[in-house]
Amino acid sequence: MKYYAILVAGGSGSRMQNSIAKQFLLLDGKPVLMHTLEAFYQCALNPEILLVLNIHQHTYWEELCSTYNFTIPHQVIKGGEQRFHSVKNGLKAIKGKGIVAVHDAVRPLVSAELISKSFQVAEELGNCVAGITPTDSIRRFLGSNKSESLNRNEVALIQTPQTFNLDVLRKAYEKPFRNEFTDDASVAEYSGFEINLIEGERQNIKITYPEDLEIASMFLSKRNISQ
Repeated sequence: MKYYAILVAGGSGSRMQNSIAKQFLLLDGKPVLMHTLEAFYQCALNPEILLVLNIHQHTYWEELCSTYNFTIPHQVIKGGEQRFHSVKNGLKAIKGKGIVAVHDAVRPLVSAELISKSFQVAEELGNCVAGITPTDSIRRFLGSNKSESLNRNEVALIQTPQTFNLDVLRKAYEKPFRNEFTDDASVAEYSGFEINLIEGERQNIKITYPEDLEIASMFLSKRNISQ
């Protein structure tokens, strides 16, 4: 079986209060994106890595790879207007059959073990999506300043990787874009596929706000000490 990873790196630095796109910010001395590629490179199933990046950032990424002597093999693909279109561009670049994991490029702490598990479960069941149970109480907005409590044991906080048989994801992405398509699971579910959840990882955080970099650095330090 052939395995692929589509790393989606279309974000900007707006919520980071930084002019540099968050995937390029430094985490323990090198760009966040390099940590993410390393995680997939360390996966025992040896997936082929496709990085989907805004076309205006391709040259900058090449310069970063040169500066940091970063040589992990990967193919750079032109990003689209929305995440949906970026993933679709990544799918178009893959020929043949196999299993594909789609992952947020700004989740640099994903473990090689979770990546491998996602490939294996998707190969068996057709797809799988990583998620964790919330630890905080949850309420749902009802409008007009009203809300209601939800049972946190009945919901999940969805992460990536989100992993699919290529035939499944290609069929799902034949649909036109809709605003409610926030991830690959929502696209596949809209096309009639039942989503299989697997346990994610607490450390598999998404770098979105400035404090997330500090948290990620702390997790990395603990990981290095334990190795």
